[in-house]
This record gives sequence, C-alpha cells and structure tokens, in this order.
Amino acid sequence: MAVVRGEADADVQSGGQWEWDPAAPVGVAPAAGLHPSRLDGRELRYDQPHPYLPDLVICQHDLAQRLIDAIALVIPKEPPT
Repeated sequence: MAVVRGEADADVQSGGQWEWDPAAPVGVAPAAGLHPSRLDGRELRYDQPHPYLPDLVICQHDLAQRLIDAIALVIPKEPPT
C-alpha cells in the first residue's frame, strides 16, 4: 500500500505469497493509476487451482517497463504457465 499512498515508487516481491496477501493493493492499484503485474510483466492471475503468486510488482506506469527490463537482467524468465 506504500506505492498506492505515494510513499514508495515500487513494490517488488520475488519470494512468493498466497494470492490473498497482495489482493487489496493489487485490486486498488489500477484505480490509483499504478501498474500491477508479475515481475516479467505478465498479468497477475487469481483464482487458480493453486492460489500462490510467485512474484509481483506494483509501480507507477511510467516506471513499469524500465523496472521489468531491469528485473529481467537479474532474474531468469520463468516458462509460461
């Protein structure tokens, strides 16, 4: 929520969490003009058989592509699911 409140530029999570943990910030992010996605830019998918999100990023739209590109330099891409 720090990003939604304007207290941080981005929230980057790579350790994984249950889908309900980031549900509130991810739910309000678009209404606040923010970009929510997986670290590689893919859409966050909820209500899956296994309710686990391996990673996420929430940031200002103007930072999204630069941040995703920078993350790609240090974290290998996961195969599509």
